[in-house]
Amino acid sequence: MELLRRVQKILLWTPERFLVIIYLSAIVAANLLITTFGPKMTIFTAFVFIGFDLTSRDFLHEMWMGKGLVKKMSLLIASGSVLSWVINRDAAQIATASFIAFAASGGVDFIIYHAMKERSKILKINGSNIISSAVDSIIFPTTAFWTLMPEIILGQFAAKVAGGFCWSVIISNFQINKCEEE
Repeated sequence: MELLRRVQKILLWTPERFLVIIYLSAIVAANLLITTFGPKMTIFTAFVFIGFDLTSRDFLHEMWMGKGLVKKMSLLIASGSVLSWVINRDAAQIATASFIAFAASGGVDFIIYHAMKERSKILKINGSNIISSAVDSIIFPTTAFWTLMPEIILGQFAAKVAGGFCWSVIISNFQINKCEEE
């Protein structure tokens, strides 16, 4: 906790900026790895990177509530895809599929997260991640590779849910939202 505060102070980072930068880094890394290595890389990236992104957007959801949430989240999702394409033009198909999948799963996540507003934060995050992971896991590989890949869909789903849970515990332990208030 103290280390996070020191890094924030040195870099003038707020928890919001930190999450946005890491979110974009994760989605770009996932898109570029999948562009380079193909469908076999999707399960690894689903656990490590997409699980983080699904979870971090719920923390950002809390920070942006009443402050242009839909606009900011839409811009964030679009930025990840555009950055992927700018860095590697060969990533266009993956970046487009990523945008479509994240936009759809983000909408679902928003609805589920709000429906669970009376629940604990960890339950809201993981409950909404389960449904949004299913949506993302069906849309992404199907639009990225133009074929139905049941084993990839199921592997991605399991990896996103497990990764999202791990990241929810890690991020919650940093108490990012509480740091912002201090």
